[in-house]
Amino acid sequence: MNQPEPQPLSFSALINDIERGLIKIPQFQRDFVWTKEKSAKLLDSILKGYPIGTFIFWKTRESLRSIRNIGGANLPPTPSGDFIQYVLDGQQRIASLFASLKGLKVDRDNKPVDFSDLYIDLTASEEDDIVIIDASEKDEFEFVKVVDLLNAHLRFLASFPEEYHERIQLYKSRFDTYLFSVILIKEASLDVATEIFTRINVEGKPLSVFEIMVAKTFDDERNFDLAEEYGALNDRLGEVGYETISEATVLQFISILLTTAGECSKKDILHLNKDDFIDTWPDATEAIELAVDYFRNYYRIPVSKLLPYNGLIVPFAYFFFFHKEKPTGEMRKYLDDFFWRTSIGGRYSHSQVTRLAQDIKKIEQILQNELPTYDYPVDTTAEFIIENGGFNVGRSYIKALLCIMAYCEPKSFNDDSIVRINNDWLKQANSKNYHHFFPKGFMANQKQGDLSVNHIVNITIVDDFLNKNKIRDKAPSVYMNEFARENRQIHKTMRTHLIELDEFGIWNDDYEQFFHKRAQALSQELERRVITQEIDKLGQVSNFGDFEETALEGLEET
Repeated sequence: MNQPEPQPLSFSALINDIERGLIKIPQFQRDFVWTKEKSAKLLDSILKGYPIGTFIFWKTRESLRSIRNIGGANLPPTPSGDFIQYVLDGQQRIASLFASLKGLKVDRDNKPVDFSDLYIDLTASEEDDIVIIDASEKDEFEFVKVVDLLNAHLRFLASFPEEYHERIQLYKSRFDTYLFSVILIKEASLDVATEIFTRINVEGKPLSVFEIMVAKTFDDERNFDLAEEYGALNDRLGEVGYETISEATVLQFISILLTTAGECSKKDILHLNKDDFIDTWPDATEAIELAVDYFRNYYRIPVSKLLPYNGLIVPFAYFFFFHKEKPTGEMRKYLDDFFWRTSIGGRYSHSQVTRLAQDIKKIEQILQNELPTYDYPVDTTAEFIIENGGFNVGRSYIKALLCIMAYCEPKSFNDDSIVRINNDWLKQANSKNYHHFFPKGFMANQKQGDLSVNHIVNITIVDDFLNKNKIRDKAPSVYMNEFARENRQIHKTMRTHLIELDEFGIWNDDYEQFFHKRAQALSQELERRVITQEIDKLGQVSNFGDFEETALEGLEET
């Protein structure tokens, strides 16, 4: 990279370059948010000759996804063969200048903000605000619009009283001769440019890996826009309840496909080849959708919020990238074992990036119809569930047990209809759809400790109406008798919740019996899904800290 070059830029040259499409706003910059009040202060500083800060431009021939509408104006693309100057610092000031001097209307929250309503107070002294936003108390010829000062015909300006002519000419000249301070960065890579932007904006929100990759992979000739492509993918996933699969998870998967060692750190992603990325996108997204289809239809996980880890998308998409058909026989059992070990073993609660790379090797073994060996034990016993089952929907271990419940396709207590599960109500542990089978209010009267009452074994998935209007704080024996009169197959219904009415102590409200029986039922479901290995004899470490590490946190690893 050449050394940054400081250089002056005249007012007219700046506006001209914007209008010709030579100055662009990169996609990773935030929207134009300055108010008219702030814009007026900026113009006032220019009229008084004050410095307004330095602009930093990145001069390159690299085509990025950019916002063409600076200040709301429809501007042309950069002429073919010309350099583009992307604004790394000064976007709000430039957009404010352009909107004000062109008198543009900028839509904000579906309401237009008219930047032509900025005025020069011809009666103001140098100590006063010369540029104002309200001229309602001024006489007709005591003010002139900024846009008219710079763009109106001389005959219009000459129509003002002669006493203001000298001042009008002075202000017009000050705009025309003002020199902006610009630092030009030339022949720098996108990584360097975005690093400069991030360092400049240390007090703001740092650029995400996805925002940088949107800029880096944009290709007008190939009609590829990562932001739009991901948006379309997310829309398709949203139609089946999987709209919470993050941008970072998708990037991790593509990085694993394109790197030699299957790596997916932030550094690895940012060094991906643009053409390889675009080439791989269609097959990669198809594999993601196949993985989602498998989660929904085979594991019966209806929505993405129930996934113990978003990161599970990565190894499963990797499997379906190389194996388009659904697995059968031993291969299916090995893949099941991988899913449940990862989920209940707290696998991606820490060092997700490193462990994803390791787990791809296990998926490759499964693709060869081999059972991988694991270096961490899991415990499927009822005792472990009891010890670690404190109910918190943020924990991957709890989500895994909720997946077991969802697999059973729980039915409504009163009419055996299907309980619909969606992402919205899975966000909170106090959702009305999470029903404490022995209600908290009832148990409080029994002087039962909170820890064992607010436990996964005491949770069932019901519809909101039943929880609020039918069950409330009634004893299980009471409300189950009521539902038995409405639902003649109540015993069958309750089996979809892994509850046996006649064996779990429900008719005499025996919480201790229910607690241990349901823990055993959940344990049996886990045992059917995990292939026991020698390492499991060592015993699993308690999972009290098994909260999911987000994909973005994982991407900060290098």
